[in-house]
Amino acid sequence: MVIKTIFKKYLLLMVAGCLVPLGLAPYNFWIVTLLCLTFLYQQITAHKSEKILSLVIAFNLGAFLSGTSWVFISMNKFGFVPVPYALTATFLFCLFLTFLNSIPFAIWRWISQNRGSRPLVFSSLWVLGEWLRSWFLTGFPWLLIGYSQSSNWLSGWATIGGIFWVSFISALIAACIWEIYRVRQKPKEVIPIIILISLLAITGMNLLQINWTKRSGDVLTVALIQPNINQLQKWSPDSRNRILNQLSEQSSQYWDHNLIIWPEAAVPTIAQNANLFLSKIDRLAKETNTTLITGIPTYDPNTLNYHNSALALGGEPGQYNKTKLVPFGEYVPLENLLRGLIRFFDLPMSNFSRGEKDQNPLSAQGHKIASAICYEVVYPDLVANNAIGASLILTMSNDAWFGDSLALPQHLQMAQMRAIESSKPILRATNNGLSAIIDHKGRITHQLDPFISTELSGIIQPMMGQTPFSKFGSVPCIALCVIVVMFPVSLRLRKKLSR
Repeated sequence: MVIKTIFKKYLLLMVAGCLVPLGLAPYNFWIVTLLCLTFLYQQITAHKSEKILSLVIAFNLGAFLSGTSWVFISMNKFGFVPVPYALTATFLFCLFLTFLNSIPFAIWRWISQNRGSRPLVFSSLWVLGEWLRSWFLTGFPWLLIGYSQSSNWLSGWATIGGIFWVSFISALIAACIWEIYRVRQKPKEVIPIIILISLLAITGMNLLQINWTKRSGDVLTVALIQPNINQLQKWSPDSRNRILNQLSEQSSQYWDHNLIIWPEAAVPTIAQNANLFLSKIDRLAKETNTTLITGIPTYDPNTLNYHNSALALGGEPGQYNKTKLVPFGEYVPLENLLRGLIRFFDLPMSNFSRGEKDQNPLSAQGHKIASAICYEVVYPDLVANNAIGASLILTMSNDAWFGDSLALPQHLQMAQMRAIESSKPILRATNNGLSAIIDHKGRITHQLDPFISTELSGIIQPMMGQTPFSKFGSVPCIALCVIVVMFPVSLRLRKKLSR
């Protein structure tokens, strides 16, 4: 009977975790995510401290199995890993993320003595888990709970402390919901909690209304080209000329625009192998006073390194090399040991090198453009740092690796949050969707349907200036979480030493 009760408890927590992604795109049922966290908070405050870590692990495992299951598609369909091995690898990947996100709760027993401070402690530990996951072994800052609030007032807090601060407030409100229920018959205790939640929401709304940045010049006319090239054919030499001709044809009617954007690795070969084509495009861009920016793999003969790059052609040439590479997709850890074992370790273009940290931004029509290639846009501090001095942000991607999965709308939602954090507009050009123009408030003004070959023509207003988050990044939020956690730990240690 006891075993059955324990099993039921962990199963319920896993189910609650599985429901967490319902608060993120494309569903955006943000209240579901908050209630799931409320249930987790209720469970860990109702059980003995030695069981807390296992409870959090059950919850997080459910969340990652549900929210990042699209990793299986990349491995199986495009990495040619057989189904049993792909399923196993996906589970182990989710399990790894689970442990990273849960580890901070191992010290719950040291800091949970004061019931009044538990909501703050819970929020801090949750954010520290997300933060740890965002950088350990290059990081995987996907499925942060703050994204569940990107469509409501709480997203305004991102201008102050970024996505981690929104996660902190989300977890705090989730804990407060349970505290309201717990003391529901004590109005003197309920009212201050309700006031706190109301203040957080209203302040977030007001922060969204503040114009942190100012218009910089006139609007730019832009065209985003979405070629929808089949991932299994993209790197075939037989398909190269057809792809280049398609890109040229799709762009032909937009040479009167200020900017034309092709997606990540749109040109399926290094620049040296496409000299004639690129020279033709560069000449046409100069003749029409247009800047064309394309994703392309590049090779540096001086360093013998390959890069995943964004290349600007026309009046203001430039190049940005991607700095945050995807393990196995763009580089292979332990390459000497793994290369050749299975096809997954020999994917096309999986031998890129990291770009330098401080690179000159691309330019177009007198405006500086901060670049974030594909996966880089999920790193808030990286984008904020690159956007200093820029008036708009460009992110190009090839999400064909993920098929028709949750990864596509989730990826777009993260780009929206980067726009809110920096209060600068974003151009998002993708191979197969979701291509979009996002204004400085994180609102999508233009968007293309996925999985079709088409173009998006629109306008974008460059913005200059900085939000508090642009200036200070995530450091203040993480520092606060560390202080909240360490203060009760130090008090307890002090009591022990004084005995």
